[in-house]
Amino acid sequence: MAKRASKKKPVVGSPRRPSALIDTRVIYCGDNLEQLAGLPDSCIDLVYIDPPFNSNRNYEVFWGETKEKRAFEDRHASTQAYIDYMRPRCQQLARVLKPTGSFYYHCDWHASHYVKVMLDQIFGENHFSSEIVWKRTTTKSDYRQGATNWPRIHDSIFVYQPDPRSAVFNQPFRAYTQEYVDSKYRAQDEDGRRYMLDNLTAPGGGTRGHPTYELMGVTRAWRYNKEKMLGLVKEGRIVQPSPGAVPRYKRYLDEVQGIAIGTFWDDVLPLNSQANEALGYPTQKPLELLDRIINASSNPNDIILDAFCGCGTALVAAQNLGRQWIGIDISPTACRVMAKRLKDVCKMRESEPGHRAHDVNSFIVRDLPWTIQKLKAIPPFEFENWAVIALGGIPNKVQVGDMGIDGRIYPVGTKPAEAAAKGKKGHTDSMFAEDWFPIQVKQMDKVGRPDIDQFEAVMAREDRQRGFFVAFGFSSDAERECAAFHKKSGRIIKLITVQEILDEQHVQKM
Repeated sequence: MAKRASKKKPVVGSPRRPSALIDTRVIYCGDNLEQLAGLPDSCIDLVYIDPPFNSNRNYEVFWGETKEKRAFEDRHASTQAYIDYMRPRCQQLARVLKPTGSFYYHCDWHASHYVKVMLDQIFGENHFSSEIVWKRTTTKSDYRQGATNWPRIHDSIFVYQPDPRSAVFNQPFRAYTQEYVDSKYRAQDEDGRRYMLDNLTAPGGGTRGHPTYELMGVTRAWRYNKEKMLGLVKEGRIVQPSPGAVPRYKRYLDEVQGIAIGTFWDDVLPLNSQANEALGYPTQKPLELLDRIINASSNPNDIILDAFCGCGTALVAAQNLGRQWIGIDISPTACRVMAKRLKDVCKMRESEPGHRAHDVNSFIVRDLPWTIQKLKAIPPFEFENWAVIALGGIPNKVQVGDMGIDGRIYPVGTKPAEAAAKGKKGHTDSMFAEDWFPIQVKQMDKVGRPDIDQFEAVMAREDRQRGFFVAFGFSSDAERECAAFHKKSGRIIKLITVQEILDEQHVQKM
């Protein structure tokens, strides 16, 4: 099967030509069904999606252990409802995929069989390429006795290709283990090059039309024609171990790429809470996983689409590998975290409206609820996360019983990841970093003195010298109380309005 493949390795940060067909380096906030409808046919080179699973565990939109947690049953009452939700979206994704493209659907065991049937109906059974099995965890050592099921430790990734004969595929390889090298490549040339002796006879005993002739006194059906074989003999690449023995091919270790990676992936480790790239997103996938998919099924400057992009792992991988990309997610919080991640990890600039296509190091987030009216209308947990992230803080993972703290700002050098890198206290749990400022958020038109009193108690309890309070507005009593609190205790409460954040005037107050 002929495959179109790039001979050049992608270069991180290499220039990318903008697409003449569609806008790229764009995050769309909203329902992906509506956003996909606006894309033209056959414009995407690679689609990867990791949608909410039909699972008996809760689907957490973002850091949603409580307030932002939406039980899956509230969204999809049954497997059939889930498939009905996904079908029109997958139909749109199939429409926008190029004939040379690939479609990856990441799912777990709960609905995987139903998803496979749905995708067969949309793409056609003959366009099913592979089922990749990713070992995402290991069996727990304390797995309960008397369990009636096998421990579930893998996800499935279904791969479809509109035209398998012309689809992009760059075979990935895994390095040989030292044990394998020592056992297989035992021989060495005079210059120290390690090699093994490989088979030269035709596979299948020559039943597939391979040429038969005599070589070094041995007649066999061979893999190559006689002219090529004599050339290899002249180059010293064919060895006859002993007189009359079947000649063998000298294969050097430094000429092989390793073991071709197949459909079982047990070498990509899942994220844990201590990983540098971990954001706290409940279903975050490791960057290495997306790197492999994007490298294998796209070439530099191809367009990658993730229509359920969550915390943006596919977008970061695409940017780092020199691809163009489009992301879609319904959660404003997820979109803001994606934006922050692209700025922090990829060193990109977030462009103002009027995104310039030729500025290859910028991106834009579209359709966010930037107006006061829209921010008042979004759910409280979304508003809290939006406000905390807008201040550069980290939302509190515990929303119920949060002790009056909706988020925390860490000064430079004390952020959890930075503290861990420097060996500071707090490397096992971000909530125990020593230096931080509390954030309180109220989705209220005018916060009064009682709310300020409660926040003062939080600051005193946590022994914090500075805190931030975000709301749409504050009463004069609230402002006077903050001044009195500072005079009495020396502690500072910064009152920040939503309008100041939208106008980017809050930085001066921080």
